[in-house]
Amino acid sequence: MIPLCHSQRVIFPGLEQKASMARFVLWGTYCENALEKRTPFRDEHLSRLKTLQEQGTLITLGPTQASTHVFGIFEATDEQQLRGLLEQDVYWREGIWTALEVYPWVQAF
Repeated sequence: MIPLCHSQRVIFPGLEQKASMARFVLWGTYCENALEKRTPFRDEHLSRLKTLQEQGTLITLGPTQASTHVFGIFEATDEQQLRGLLEQDVYWREGIWTALEVYPWVQAF
């Protein structure tokens, strides 16, 4: 694949990043007994995540093996927009996620 140069930025065909979008890393914690407590909310949570992924907002998301922490990568216009999306999630509203930290992320490669 031959890269295209545009305004001093190398662009590979098919990999153009959306204008004014930034990437963020999510690191958070789950409540105790999260596997049990999440059950009535899981379908709503997964459906919403699928929609966010189809929209290009969610890159990846999942729990640590012990289900004590959640890790994710998102694209959003800014941190405030992403925090708003996270706070709308049923896992946050119902206390399944107990803390959420969002960090701007620079993808090196």
